[in-house]
Amino acid sequence: MIAVVGHHDLTAPTLAMLEEELRKRLADCARAGRAGLVRAGRGLPVVFGRAARAAELALVTVLPSRNGIPEVMEAHGRRAAGELLLLSQQVRLLEYDPGDPDACVGADERLLGSCARLLAIWDGSPSDRRDATAHLVAFARAKGVHVEVLWPVGATRMSPEEQSPCPAP
Repeated sequence: MIAVVGHHDLTAPTLAMLEEELRKRLADCARAGRAGLVRAGRGLPVVFGRAARAAELALVTVLPSRNGIPEVMEAHGRRAAGELLLLSQQVRLLEYDPGDPDACVGADERLLGSCARLLAIWDGSPSDRRDATAHLVAFARAKGVHVEVLWPVGATRMSPEEQSPCPAP
């Protein structure tokens, strides 16, 4: 299984650039019979889902749940989750609170435990309170997951002023 993690504040041009790059990389995984794994959220997860579909890679989307029942996501994540569900061949429920950044990182850690490969969309910056990409890269490497860092020339992140008040789950 191959998963993706990355910055939640990627600009729209960066996401568009990544979709094509991810499609090319995921085509090899599809030919090898692998599947893609993504935690529902807007931005990068949706781009990964679209690229997986275009590459004919089976997609598994993980939704938050509580006591085995899907958790209601914040309004900013519902549309993205809906699109991912339409792109997916399988849906998994995972117990975590999508409104709690620490719970989201814990969910990502659990997902990485079932993966052989990780595509990290990461500019090399350290983790902070709003972004745990560096932590997840280090976590995956420590677990023996093959990590491929992808940061295309021209990729950018939004400035703090451009970001929405609620980070995407």
